[in-house]
Amino acid sequence: MRRIFAAFTTLAALLPALLPASPLPSRRSEVVEVVEKVAPAVVNIAAEQMVRRRSNTWDDFFFGLDPRPRRERAQSLGSGAIIDPKGIILTNDHVISGASRIIATTKSGVELECEVVGSDADNDLAVLRVKKPGAPLPTLKLGTSSDILIGETIVAIGNPFGFSNTVTAGVVSALGRSVRGNDNQRVYTDFIQIDAPINPGNSGGPVVNIQGEMIGIATAIIGGAQGIGFAIPVDRARRIVADIRQFGQVRAVWIGAHGRTVTSGDDGQGRPRGFLVGSIDPGSPAEKAGIKSGDTVVSIDGAPVESQEAFDTALSTRGPGKPMKIAVRGKAGERTLTISGEAPPADYGMRRLRSNLGMTVRAGSEGLRITVVDPRAAAAKAGLETGDVLIALNGTEVRDAEEVNRVLARDQNRTTLVMEVARGRFAYTLTFPLD
Repeated sequence: MRRIFAAFTTLAALLPALLPASPLPSRRSEVVEVVEKVAPAVVNIAAEQMVRRRSNTWDDFFFGLDPRPRRERAQSLGSGAIIDPKGIILTNDHVISGASRIIATTKSGVELECEVVGSDADNDLAVLRVKKPGAPLPTLKLGTSSDILIGETIVAIGNPFGFSNTVTAGVVSALGRSVRGNDNQRVYTDFIQIDAPINPGNSGGPVVNIQGEMIGIATAIIGGAQGIGFAIPVDRARRIVADIRQFGQVRAVWIGAHGRTVTSGDDGQGRPRGFLVGSIDPGSPAEKAGIKSGDTVVSIDGAPVESQEAFDTALSTRGPGKPMKIAVRGKAGERTLTISGEAPPADYGMRRLRSNLGMTVRAGSEGLRITVVDPRAAAAKAGLETGDVLIALNGTEVRDAEEVNRVLARDQNRTTLVMEVARGRFAYTLTFPLD
């Protein structure tokens, strides 16, 4: 018995060595496969700019007194995604703004000189074209941001601080975020929030789902953010890219309804619960569809509208000519209307200056001369006089009526109008509330 027991003991000790070893878990995770699939279509963007700098004490000491500003070369870094094999690249507007030369470098080290097809600062997007693409380039597939799931895995690829093809992974943290940019001038709406960090240099790079489809464009709009990032939804980007490629600019959408966010609290500090219509442009699509002043827009094509920003975003993703179903709540209850947005009238800006402020402008030798046409309206009450010169609207310089029309069509749903005016040697700024 002892011999038999010893034999069994020996066999048990040798058995693990005789049996085939169990396979180790694969290291090729879904994230690894996604990165291998999409990384070749991600580029590092270097935008070269010539900046003007005034001379300082050291310059005067070494180079002599010279009051003229000096020109220096500066460079900004960002990322981009190739979305067309012929060399179309999508990136952020702030990455290439003011650039005199743009170079996109692929993962394999190929440098591609690019030109700007068009850009849209309000949505922080720009479209580039490779000047000499040569062979077809690897591309990213555009997915959709309409069915994003909170908690789903995402991967961001970019060039933070110049470290090319850096990969970060995480999950979708939230949807529909409104974020104020670093310049404190613009509020960006309907952003995707992710927990993958987005640092300087990541801007313009793709955010992809686990299938390798681009669902957003990363943007570093909040300086010093820790462990948090934001991305522009790809559905909005798709419409903007299409407009830029076809028309060279993003076409404004006009339905002619103006208003503000309505909240659950009487003091305006409660939870946003819709877009309250304050005024309707005569002859506009909104008027023709039956929207009334005092109605509250609660949804567009089934998507909830909780604020003015959400209302503006919904319009911007659709573009002129596309029908939409708008649910409104008024005195007679809730009803659903079908509206097709249009391009704003060619003289839209001039109309608003006259109807809202009681003034007009015309081009003169010194710029846009103001004429006060209604002494009881807002312009006259604010102290404007006939002969003053209009310099800028909402922070954008205007030099002719066409630029006035373009700026006010772009900003048609703003609740204020900021105007810079010159009188003699002095310039001052006025802010007017709008209906």
